[in-house]
Amino acid sequence: MSQRPAPEHRDAFVHFCPISTRWMDNDAYLHVNNVAYYSFFDTAVNDYLIQGGVLDIRRSTVTGLVAQSECSYFSPVAFPEAIDVGLRVARLGRSSVTYELGVFQKESDTAAAQGRFVHVYVDRETSRPVAIPDNMRALLEPLVMPADKP
Repeated sequence: MSQRPAPEHRDAFVHFCPISTRWMDNDAYLHVNNVAYYSFFDTAVNDYLIQGGVLDIRRSTVTGLVAQSECSYFSPVAFPEAIDVGLRVARLGRSSVTYELGVFQKESDTAAAQGRFVHVYVDRETSRPVAIPDNMRALLEPLVMPADKP
């Protein structure tokens, strides 16, 4: 069994996407339900790509399909709360990207949750893996963590 990860600090992430939690994110236990964190991850990654001008969700011929995702939870987040989702790239392959993300409450420098999200880039029509387009690769490269960091 692998060791449970420890919550990371804000400075371990390169880019941040601000997100407001929603009423519907809370569950019966009055905190954000675990499934909402995957939505936060998806929002942060796709917002970065869209804002960077490399993803048009209606017209792009290359799209990312989720091949793997995981999340570790450290402290609860609840509505109404504004959060920051930190983003970095752990691996930039030929046709896949491994994103690592951290969910931070506004007043905290320690992650409330963190996870991993793998996109495999495919041709929209054939769903076959393709090389990550050069403009997308150029946008993602600044997010790549050096090998000597987590």
